[in-house]
Amino acid sequence: MSLAITKSRGKLGIDAPEISVEVHLSNGLPAFNIVGLPETSVKESKDRVRSAIINSHFEFPARRITVNLAPADIPKEGSRFDLAIAIGILAASDQIPKRNLHKYEFISELALSGDLRSVDSMLPSAQRCCDSGRELVLAASNADEAALVPTLSVLSATHLLEVSAHLHARQLIEPWVISTKGKTYPAHELRDVIGQHHAKRALEIAATGGHHIILCGPPGTGKTMLASRLGGILPSMSNPEAIAVAAIHSVAGKGLRKDIWSRPFRAPHHTASAMALVGGGRTPKPGEISLAHNGVLFLDELPEFSRHVLEVLREPLESGHIMISRIAAQTCFPAQFQLVAAMNPCPCGYLGTSKCCCSAGQLMHYKNKLSGPLMDRIDLQVHVSGIDCNDLLNPPTIPEGETSERIQTRVAVARQHQIHRQGKINTHLDSNQVQEVCPLTNEQKQFMQQAMERFSLSTRGFYRTLKVARSIADLEGSEIPSTANYHEALSYRNINGDQI
Repeated sequence: MSLAITKSRGKLGIDAPEISVEVHLSNGLPAFNIVGLPETSVKESKDRVRSAIINSHFEFPARRITVNLAPADIPKEGSRFDLAIAIGILAASDQIPKRNLHKYEFISELALSGDLRSVDSMLPSAQRCCDSGRELVLAASNADEAALVPTLSVLSATHLLEVSAHLHARQLIEPWVISTKGKTYPAHELRDVIGQHHAKRALEIAATGGHHIILCGPPGTGKTMLASRLGGILPSMSNPEAIAVAAIHSVAGKGLRKDIWSRPFRAPHHTASAMALVGGGRTPKPGEISLAHNGVLFLDELPEFSRHVLEVLREPLESGHIMISRIAAQTCFPAQFQLVAAMNPCPCGYLGTSKCCCSAGQLMHYKNKLSGPLMDRIDLQVHVSGIDCNDLLNPPTIPEGETSERIQTRVAVARQHQIHRQGKINTHLDSNQVQEVCPLTNEQKQFMQQAMERFSLSTRGFYRTLKVARSIADLEGSEIPSTANYHEALSYRNINGDQI
């Protein structure tokens, strides 16, 4: 029977549905048809496959060829099905054996010469292939990316002839193995920032619990430097976290990250659109908030962003994912990022000094860019003051303070305590879990009641304050947060720096 079936994988957000490539050769005038909801790039594979087969010294069947990509209700796009189609045609024409095709999945673009080329969204396909128990045959340039999936047998090849030799059992392809995980060292030192001990302390607390933080202060006080150092004190990602981040970058068409174990740090310009942040397009792709998954999203000059753009962050900050809806389909991308923002206190940046030249109207318009609900979702609101001139003129010979590596170690230990205690870091706790890990004494209840009345804390603000206090206690190695921990946590709820 002139029928062969091979397996491949499609693209659907961060999912990779299984696609059966059914190839049938029948009598009649020579023709080559692809059915099953293929887009233009898939239809063009006919010419690539024909040339690749001929230039690899195989015989291209002079028969009526019908290729069905099933299931037909899933849109097919890209050149990822080239290799599966070519293998199906060779198997249907008895030029390669059919008996073991069910053990493999084929994903690669074909050059006219028969060379195998890389495709995007390979990591999600590799994960699903591993779940199916098959081996994955792909281009050598995609091998490192697919080999991130543990227990998956990755067979990398550079030419169609290598795949044919493997299926004939003449020259087997050895499974690809990548190097083991290495330790990630901080790229920038936190102690290089002169002074700003209060802000450094806030950054360490934010890193410990995964809390969102905003830095407000005059120009040139080191806000951007501080924010850029946060990634250096965050613990390295675990293997599942690294694979999740790599999968998002793969779907976005960015290939394999250079350092897959370091947490992503995304810093879009304030002219970025809402779609650039959350993702979208006719075929939805992840935006900046998803590319920052398990890492840091840094928004410098926060009020300069359009208010509409900032408001789209409200739901992802709470839920940790973003649902992009289009007429054809809905796609959900993960977005558990840590927001770090920086801003000036007014348009000119010198509010409260003789330098300030902002009118009341300008100040009101500036502050209205940031809505109350958005600010309520930011756990740590830190005022960054100017640096003393003596510290600038007489900097220490040896940088003062702890190294980022030492702080990173302390943060990692505190996070391990959180995972052991509750199975997640503090920022992801719900209200019931917060009450369990932050039992309030009568004195602390009275103190929090006074604080809620004075600062007009919302219910969300109350629980976020408890989470920050829990992170401070974790840094100290305390089982239960103390009253002093709640004092410090509340000191970060007012961006003007007022204390209780």
